[in-house]
Amino acid sequence: MDTNNFDKIIKRSLDIREMYHQLEIKSNGTEWTLEEDALAYLTDAGLIGRNVMSHQKTWLKKDAEEELEHKLAENIWWLIVLADRTGIDLKEALEKFLTKTENIFK
Repeated sequence: MDTNNFDKIIKRSLDIREMYHQLEIKSNGTEWTLEEDALAYLTDAGLIGRNVMSHQKTWLKKDAEEELEHKLAENIWWLIVLADRTGIDLKEALEKFLTKTENIFK
């Protein structure tokens, strides 16, 4: 894994989340809580299911391919945000997960 590139992706993701926090403060007087972020992630994760159904032609939706691509990327973004807000080093967690899973198949 190119950790330098992943570091840039994480930084950009967190910078964007900060911009959303500022918008939330302007609109609602407060930024979203961790729980609200988690709910937003779960909502977007659920939408992937519908977009995959559209991809498989079992659910009709206009612009399904573009929406699926967007939601897959948005879910990665949300995971980066949630990891940061919970104090989890996502790079380290991913490395542990990959190593553990690879070892299952060895």
